[in-house]
Amino acid sequence: MTQHLTAEDPTAASTPGTAPEWWRDAVIYQVYPRSFADGDGDGMGDLRGIRARLPHLAELGVDAVWLSPFYASPQADAGYDVADYRAIDPMFGELKDADALIEEAHVLGLRVIVDLVPNHSSDQHEWFQRALREGPGSPVRERYHFRPGRGEAGALPPNDWESVFGGPAWTRTENPDGSPGEWYLHLFAPEQPDFNWEHPAVRDEFRTILRFWLDRGVDGFRIDVAHGMVKAPGLPDVGAPSHLRLLGHGELPFFDQDGVHEIYRDWRRLLSEYGPDRIAVAEAWTHSPERTARYLRPGELHQAFNFHYLDTPWDAEALREVIDASLTSTRAVQAPSTWVLSNHDVVRHRTRLGGLAQARAATLLMLALPGSAYVYQGEELGLPEHTELPDGLRQDPSFFRGDGQEGLRDGCRVPLPWSGDGPSLGFGTSEGWLPQPADWAELSVEAQTGRAGSTLELYREALRLRRAHPALGAGDAVRWLEAPPGVLAFRREGPDGQALVCTVNTTDEPRELGRSHGEPLLHSGPHDGGTVLPPHSTSWWSTR
Repeated sequence: MTQHLTAEDPTAASTPGTAPEWWRDAVIYQVYPRSFADGDGDGMGDLRGIRARLPHLAELGVDAVWLSPFYASPQADAGYDVADYRAIDPMFGELKDADALIEEAHVLGLRVIVDLVPNHSSDQHEWFQRALREGPGSPVRERYHFRPGRGEAGALPPNDWESVFGGPAWTRTENPDGSPGEWYLHLFAPEQPDFNWEHPAVRDEFRTILRFWLDRGVDGFRIDVAHGMVKAPGLPDVGAPSHLRLLGHGELPFFDQDGVHEIYRDWRRLLSEYGPDRIAVAEAWTHSPERTARYLRPGELHQAFNFHYLDTPWDAEALREVIDASLTSTRAVQAPSTWVLSNHDVVRHRTRLGGLAQARAATLLMLALPGSAYVYQGEELGLPEHTELPDGLRQDPSFFRGDGQEGLRDGCRVPLPWSGDGPSLGFGTSEGWLPQPADWAELSVEAQTGRAGSTLELYREALRLRRAHPALGAGDAVRWLEAPPGVLAFRREGPDGQALVCTVNTTDEPRELGRSHGEPLLHSGPHDGGTVLPPHSTSWWSTR
């Protein structure tokens, strides 16, 4: 049964000792601030808009909200290029708006997790600007990765590393006198220079940033590029072209280095000073669930995103394999598994998995698994990817660079539809920063609220049952049951002999289960309650 706060205790979210392991089975909702709700009518989502829509999340039944970056930033990568980690970007509001949002969320029983971007800063960060002004030999340059070039006159990058966004991971600077200068490392856009985490000033700075936000009442941090902060000594060549194809599949000298774990042990001690209920979550791309679990060893981080599950196709055999691997690896380090289907960097799962039926079925499977689940804004509405955005409107930096990510992340970042009318379907009083498809009016919160069978009402009921049923929520194992080809069936045990069975048909044809699995609780689509499982559907059954 999911642990959660109650609105009757508005201080619970920031009071040490209250539900100290709430994160083991929490459902956490990701808000992408640009696209959630516009509170001032300028077409861009903001903190006031988010605060006004928090009741939607409380009614939905989630336990916490994770906010993507809202810090002061030139927005070269939608806020993941931070110029000031203690200030709010004016497009999102002011620091007092963040304080009010945190307070209001706690009143509603919602915890607040904020994004932290420690791998790199903006090139407009005061440290980096000072490093450029002072030139080679400046001690501030040691806080980043500045290096002389190779080849004649240093005209070639210091090594062969590639940017995730395409092209080399190095950009050459110009010296104060106008001559060609050193190169600096940026694993992402040139506007995002990588910090040197071997430098004590960097570590000290981020300790103070953590305390700044913890003192304001946040309940945890999602750590961006948690696998990238430490680089291999000497910054060695990879030795292979197009080596980013190894991302998540092999070893690279700039990702998943063992030195990151010392940083997280230090952060865990700091978090513990604020009580047992403050958490940190790793965005860690690794080549195996076992490597991901290393971030969750006792004394390190609390959760890590399960990208191996997110990347799994809608196939029963593949899903069972990744579920088993995930549970086995996290159980070994006494940590919860996490499950996620969509986020701000990937194609929405309705589109990726092949349709709304698959998306709804995948959601019920995810919410039945033991551990914590993540919901990306708009998936509770069944939103598809926006695949027809004009090139001239796109803002994803990787869209403008070759050989990196596909550059089409804008399609999952389109503003949410809250109602069926207005220039941005209730998102704000003006047109949104990206246009919405016209048929999204039928998918709005207003259109789906109270409508039997709608995706929104399915999510609300699933989350209600997840809180109420004793066999759902926290745990570290499932018991697989016999099932026809293309079908998953597993049992979860609760106290006093109560249990839940989840059956999932990933095929295009109906599948006969052969026997009843108990009292039907919830179906992802039309179902007569019998033993035949419709195509692309999931059912929950209560039993003993």
